[in-house]
Amino acid sequence: MKATRVLVVDDHALFRKGVASILRDAEGFTVVGEARDGREAVAKAQALAPDVVLMDVYMPGMDGLEAARRIEHAMPSVRIVMLTVSEEDQNLFEALKAGAHAYLLKSVEPEELFRTLRGIMRGEAFLTPSMAAKLLEEFTRQSGAGAPDASAARVSPREREVLELLTRGAVNKEIAAALGISENTVKNHLKSIMEKLHAENRVQVVAYALRKGLVRAQPP
Repeated sequence: MKATRVLVVDDHALFRKGVASILRDAEGFTVVGEARDGREAVAKAQALAPDVVLMDVYMPGMDGLEAARRIEHAMPSVRIVMLTVSEEDQNLFEALKAGAHAYLLKSVEPEELFRTLRGIMRGEAFLTPSMAAKLLEEFTRQSGAGAPDASAARVSPREREVLELLTRGAVNKEIAAALGISENTVKNHLKSIMEKLHAENRVQVVAYALRKGLVRAQPP
């Protein structure tokens, strides 16, 4: 199996090198480079073509959000994982708009980091249940659930069931078990949902579903 190529970006050298060291020791990952700020991250992403950019939100000069926007625009196939110190960070919403595929706490356990990165490479954009709940709270606070548009109207009842589980943080295997279907069927449903909602990744699908009230139950 091809190793996942990771670019690690953080202005704190001790944290950056610690994460890089953990990934180098883990099976299935190759650290192709490190960067100290967003500007260096954009340049190295273009030069090294990583599969994943693991990047801090807050950095001097160009921050992680602006770097994510530029990387996503120049290299849309690169997966971006944002790191933050708190789930209360309002930049969660900006990170999703910037094209982030996942949003993790810096206190995350190594195994959870590996699980997330592997899931992203399988196409499983990742939000923790608590972060999904915060998305729903924010959309409700701002303006309430919007009216579903024509795109949302094309989402089938089964696809809505998949969406409900996705907004709770479930991965493909868990969705398949809950609905009594195969993982391939789950992938097909999610591909269809993304096409119908014109979403580029599954985190954007979660954000859209919560904003438009497509799910019947709030995430736990």
